[in-house]
Amino acid sequence: MLATRQEQGWSTPQNFLILISIIVPVAFSSWQALLNNFVIEEAAFTGADIGLLQSVREIPGFLAFTAVFVLLFIREQRFMILSLAMLTIGVAITGFFPSVGGILMTTLLMSTGFHYFETLKQSLSLQWLSKDEAPEVLGKLISVGALASLCTYGALWLMLEQFELSFKWVYLITGTAAFAVLVFIALAFPEFKSETVQTKKLVFRKRYWLYYALTFMSGARRQIFIVFAGFLMVEKFGYSAADITLLFLINYLFNWLFAKKIGRFIGKVGERKALVFEYVGLIAVFAGYAVVEQAEAAAVLYVVDHLFFALALAMKTYFQKIADPADMASTAGVAFTINHIAAVVIPVSFGLLWLTSPSAVFFAGSAMAGVSLLLSLNIPTKPEEGNEVRVLAWR
Repeated sequence: MLATRQEQGWSTPQNFLILISIIVPVAFSSWQALLNNFVIEEAAFTGADIGLLQSVREIPGFLAFTAVFVLLFIREQRFMILSLAMLTIGVAITGFFPSVGGILMTTLLMSTGFHYFETLKQSLSLQWLSKDEAPEVLGKLISVGALASLCTYGALWLMLEQFELSFKWVYLITGTAAFAVLVFIALAFPEFKSETVQTKKLVFRKRYWLYYALTFMSGARRQIFIVFAGFLMVEKFGYSAADITLLFLINYLFNWLFAKKIGRFIGKVGERKALVFEYVGLIAVFAGYAVVEQAEAAAVLYVVDHLFFALALAMKTYFQKIADPADMASTAGVAFTINHIAAVVIPVSFGLLWLTSPSAVFFAGSAMAGVSLLLSLNIPTKPEEGNEVRVLAWR
């Protein structure tokens, strides 16, 4: 039975989003935190191998636009549950396949679920939340996810350092725990009804061009952090899996403390100022990665880099303000595909560049952040339908 937005009691859309935000930190964060040590220690990966793996991981993101076609046959909320099942199962079985081929297969399963989920979460969040409440609530969701990540990384540290469990059992435990939370959510919540019927076809509008461009650059730049910053910590500075876990604990402690405040900050100062601040900071951070020689300084850069991620929700609220409400689901899929065009190419190509010059990889990241900075200056002070950009308002 479908429920309305005004569903009474605790079974509300907002609480659904809050609880669903716990699953990815438990499952995907475990996969990500252990990955570099797992592939180096168990499968003897090189920089080129990790680049190939990350390119394969991003293929489902590139195909995220297909979500709109699946929605012809299944509702968004149910599709989200199925996507999370793929994610959690993929993580649970990762440790049982310690080879290049095995890790590629489990990664593809996990990533397909992850990217469909992220596409659907963005769509449903922007449908269920009002424009006024969206920045703060989206920040709250990041904060909840960060708290879940804190607990997850604490558990990872205990399993690795105190109980000395192998990667196989750590992956199995975290993946199974995330799946159990998913089963509870699937049984505890009704299916909610969206107020606006979503377009069931691909939508690509000229007036959204700035959002598309920002999304593309975000996808390119994000790979530098996800793929190569963590690899730098392990390969150059010899960080152990437990060390990386502690870094992530610090990262998510900051997110837990500040993400909701960052959402309020975006609501107060506007999307343009928030994104300008983010990109100026990232230019400096990536340049720092290129020249850093001390493990402690690299750790500081890693934490600061991760903190800037929370500011990226300004792109979502910018789109919510300029978009037709019926375009949320379709454009979420299109945006994820645009976000992953560069993400499919950069890991494998930059993995080869890494073999000759790791610094060049990070200087390229600074250049990408510079392009994003120039684009963000084109966001209006008060974006809305009919006022999407300051200049080049293509129709």
